[in-house]
Amino acid sequence: MKRILCMCLLCCVLAACGTAIADPPSAQSTTPVTTANPYPPVTSPVDFNSNGVDDYTDILIGARMDAENRPRYDASWFLGGYPPEDAGVCTDLVWRAFKQAGYDLKAMVDRDIAANVALYPRTQGRPDPHIDFRRTANLLVFFQRHAQVLTTDVAQAEQWQPGDIVTYGTWHSAIVSDKRNADGLPYILHNMGQYNREEDCLAAWEISGHFRFDASQVEPGLLIVFE
Repeated sequence: MKRILCMCLLCCVLAACGTAIADPPSAQSTTPVTTANPYPPVTSPVDFNSNGVDDYTDILIGARMDAENRPRYDASWFLGGYPPEDAGVCTDLVWRAFKQAGYDLKAMVDRDIAANVALYPRTQGRPDPHIDFRRTANLLVFFQRHAQVLTTDVAQAEQWQPGDIVTYGTWHSAIVSDKRNADGLPYILHNMGQYNREEDCLAAWEISGHFRFDASQVEPGLLIVFE
């Protein structure tokens, strides 16, 4: 019954939002959270902004900050690309998470699209820096090209680490939390407009991508500092 209700709500949301940036309903599990992490977190070899915190942890912190800020769900087109701090969608949580680590994800995505527009079908051959970085379809391609591509099998719970990026189809993006349920599966930090934005729903929808951004494996020319 819960899944049927979620699918009905999903249809309503998609109809309301169109195809710009979809916002499916929350699907939080009732599995109790574990008090001990059976899988110690992986540490990034990079501290891009030299703040004494590794990148994966910074990305996690940034995602949680946005989740706790609870910006209203707003998929509008904004001049310059960035929505106000009190507005956003799932992809805004992702770039804000990267901002915490010192990366200008918008500029990085825009540069890669400009040089490889044919690889980004969502642009339809017409890049738009005002919104391209806020579309999951474009982030999926970017991370496939420039991040570690990891398993999408949730049965391999130890492979899902805090600060990882996860995509669902081409319509939703999230950051993996450091919180896990009693089965060892991590929560995700994500924005669907729901109140609780750290949820036990990693496996709620079909996963299209699971990535870890290791800047030590990325060509330096792609890495841009958030000013």
